[in-house]
Amino acid sequence: MNDQDLARFRHLIEERLAALDEEDRLGRGGQSTVELDQQAVGRLSRQDALQSQAMAKATQARRDGMRHGLGLALERIAEGEFGYCEDCGEEIAEKRLALDPTARRCISCAS
Repeated sequence: MNDQDLARFRHLIEERLAALDEEDRLGRGGQSTVELDQQAVGRLSRQDALQSQAMAKATQARRDGMRHGLGLALERIAEGEFGYCEDCGEEIAEKRLALDPTARRCISCAS
């Protein structure tokens, strides 16, 4: 993989990290504490709020995992290991990396 390809992937990763930051900003309200006052919120409405809060927290955990994987991909770019399978050492297909820049294994080793 040449320097131009690596720069393109670095830019793609940085764009995805920025998108995750924006999603974090938008999702903060859904993770806030649910009001316990039964008179202010009915029982079913409170259950809906608790369920929404749980889904928001799960979504945040997914974003955190994606952010971690993208950070590791940037480290692999810096170390000159990006685009190579960590198991067999062969190049990972560029189309695979374009879909998932966090991929660390080629198709053969991943399956």
